[in-house]
Amino acid sequence: MRKASVRFENISKIYRDPKTKKEVRAVDGINLLIEEGSFAALLGPSGCGKTTALRMIAGFESPDAGEIYLDDVAINALTPNKRDTAMVFQSYALLPHYNVFDNIAYGLRIRKMERREIREKVMQMLELVEMPGMENRMTNQLSGGQQQRVALARALVVEPSVLLFDEPLSNLDAKLRVSMRTEIRKIQQKVGITAIYVTHDQAEAMSIADKIIVMNHGKIVQEGVPREIYYKPANEFVADFIGEANFLNGVVTRVDEKSCSVQIGGSEISVNGSYNFDKGQKCIVILRPEAARISDSGVLPGKVSLSIFMGAYQNYQVTVGDELVTINDFNPLINRVYNEGENVYIDFDSGSLHLIT
Repeated sequence: MRKASVRFENISKIYRDPKTKKEVRAVDGINLLIEEGSFAALLGPSGCGKTTALRMIAGFESPDAGEIYLDDVAINALTPNKRDTAMVFQSYALLPHYNVFDNIAYGLRIRKMERREIREKVMQMLELVEMPGMENRMTNQLSGGQQQRVALARALVVEPSVLLFDEPLSNLDAKLRVSMRTEIRKIQQKVGITAIYVTHDQAEAMSIADKIIVMNHGKIVQEGVPREIYYKPANEFVADFIGEANFLNGVVTRVDEKSCSVQIGGSEISVNGSYNFDKGQKCIVILRPEAARISDSGVLPGKVSLSIFMGAYQNYQVTVGDELVTINDFNPLINRVYNEGENVYIDFDSGSLHLIT
């Protein structure tokens, strides 16, 4: 299977609102490199520009500025059928009057490949997506997960160098989405193809991608490996969009090469890490709910304002001064459960915190 890198150089796409006549920058001057053989996720809320970016790679939209490259080949002027890419759509886009075999073989027949070679490649794809013996089924006889596997096989069989996914699992139920994203990742790793995956589901992006590109208002606000995006968010938007987060307002009281201290209310806490802050500077401490502990002693004093059993964890909201801190205390079967109104402390490890301005 071929694979290629994808590069954006100062790419912009501008639409004109038909009602207001104002220009809307769906993609606003982004630069991006997706390395060959990697699995990248474009992640962000609706309207952030991620789908527009994907469609420009496929050739369904044209940039108003900048150039897109597959490896070192500029592709802006190429029509979709001339680009070495294939798309897996949200709606599957299967041909209802064709059976599974003919759906997968469709692209090969357009390329006028010999009948024997077509059959060999289609059968290989059916094995790859774990659907052997189902080539004669009609698409309306398939489950949603099976239809998505056929769509994936149809995209892979033409051996593109880049495989594009446009929110391919959004029509499936929650349990099937989890199993299918695992299958997609496994197949991508097996064939080694470059994959670019658009989603608004942060859990999906975290579980499937080598690299996450977070977008907002047409711009890239952060890119990196999933752990970096989660534990070291660049700003409040990323921290809030990727999972849950508490934002505690503080003032920097000490800074050195490996840590700093922050005053929150009447308490001073230590934060591990190298930060380019000044003493006296206002900052925001990011504390994930699962990284905090509620106990009879600790760093930040507070009062329990909410205590709810959630099965795998006890969900607390603790009032700390003017702040409301959410805590997910896992394994409540063996941990003490605190009730609303109790005075408690919040404790955490210094390495679990992250500072932003």
